[in-house]
Amino acid sequence: MEFSAQQIADLLKGTIEGNPQIKISKLSKIEEGVPGSISFLANPLYTQYLYTTNASLVIIDKKFELTGPVSTTLIRVDNPGGAFAKLLEMYNQVKLNKTGVSKHAYISENATVGNNIYVGEFAVISDGAKIGNNVKVYPQVFIGENVIIDDNTTIFAGVKIYSDSIIGKNCIIHSGTVIGSDGFRFAPENEGNKKIPQIGNVVIEDDVEIGANCAIDRATLGSTILRKGVKFDNLIHIAHNVEVGENSYLAACNVIAGSTKIGKNCMFSGQVGIVGHLHIADNTIISAQSGISKNITKKGEVYMGSPAFEASKYRKAYIHFRNLDALVQRIDKLEKANKQV
Repeated sequence: MEFSAQQIADLLKGTIEGNPQIKISKLSKIEEGVPGSISFLANPLYTQYLYTTNASLVIIDKKFELTGPVSTTLIRVDNPGGAFAKLLEMYNQVKLNKTGVSKHAYISENATVGNNIYVGEFAVISDGAKIGNNVKVYPQVFIGENVIIDDNTTIFAGVKIYSDSIIGKNCIIHSGTVIGSDGFRFAPENEGNKKIPQIGNVVIEDDVEIGANCAIDRATLGSTILRKGVKFDNLIHIAHNVEVGENSYLAACNVIAGSTKIGKNCMFSGQVGIVGHLHIADNTIISAQSGISKNITKKGEVYMGSPAFEASKYRKAYIHFRNLDALVQRIDKLEKANKQV
């Protein structure tokens, strides 16, 4: 892909200072700019690099005042960071705009596929599957029986989607993720633990993004549900019959045990663990490495610790914990003094 500075300026509705015909074929950070690349300046801490960068084109603020000569062509816009993000999005769309079905892919004659799809090498689409328009199925993806994938969803290489799963529009599922594997349920018996069949499914609503190497278990009965707009980082485990509310964000290594219900607009930092059968209120924030063992009923609370409790109380308790040795020494001195009286 190659564009002129003028074409990019037109796209961003910016004004050019320099050569409007210079050609751009890549994106770069301003401190790592090379000829033929475009970068941006939004953070004042990087201002020095504007005068030394080798990037051919740099996006800057309309109000930015130069204090020295620059060798690069400039595009002035209202919001350099936002303009560069728009370029990144466009670049990604072009880069990932694959179509066609590989001769090495398998699509069941009993599956239904939409228009303008991409199916990569050694991907499998099983009986009864329904694939919408503009769906991208990268190499070595397995799509089980009766799976439904709606329009404009991208399934990256190596994802495995078990039977009966339902995935909405505009979703992104990254490599290595498994959707619809069995929930972890066993019934104790005299001869050992007997596996309880898991006959539910997974439902993923529109605009959900799931990171790499996540595991979303199918429900025992009913559905494990990720509501609209949910975003997952990598290495997250969602157990059977869990429901994650709209627009909730989970960072890496979260583990949510079975049948827990998470509200809307929640934000969980890395390595949060939540036991089963709990309810987590809307807008809850949970700090990294916290363990949740009881319901959170009040909306908008921040929790810390393991077991976790309200962040304001946690911080006060932590101050006492850090001073614990000094407190013990004071008590020892008081006891000794009391004995001498």
